Amino acid sequence: MKPYQNISLIIAVIVLALIPLVTVQRPEPGPDGKKVEIFAGADGQAEDLIKQIVPDYKPWFEPFFEPPSGEIESLLFALQAALGAGFIGYYLGSAATRSRLQKELNRPRVD
Repeated sequence: MKPYQNISLIIAVIVLALIPLVTVQRPEPGPDGKKVEIFAGADGQAEDLIKQIVPDYKPWFEPFFEPPSGEIESLLFALQAALGAGFIGYYLGSAATRSRLQKELNRPRVD
């Protein structure tokens, strides 16, 4: 591997991560004056739609932790997804390695 290849790949990843932060424009407030979240999830939209259909609807429970903004909520969701993917990848990799080593140990040696 070339010595600067890793550095150039890291810089490319950073640039690709920063492009959406610079190019995405903040939406205008809605007709009711409420602030519109850029990264709002489907849960909030579903709750608003349910309240329009059934105005006296009461949720079954309230969340015990409410993130300060939609961006933080998205960050936590992405972190949860990354950790889950990491655990699954680790398990699959270790299972494949274990299987390969087991086959190598059971194979007769040819000298």
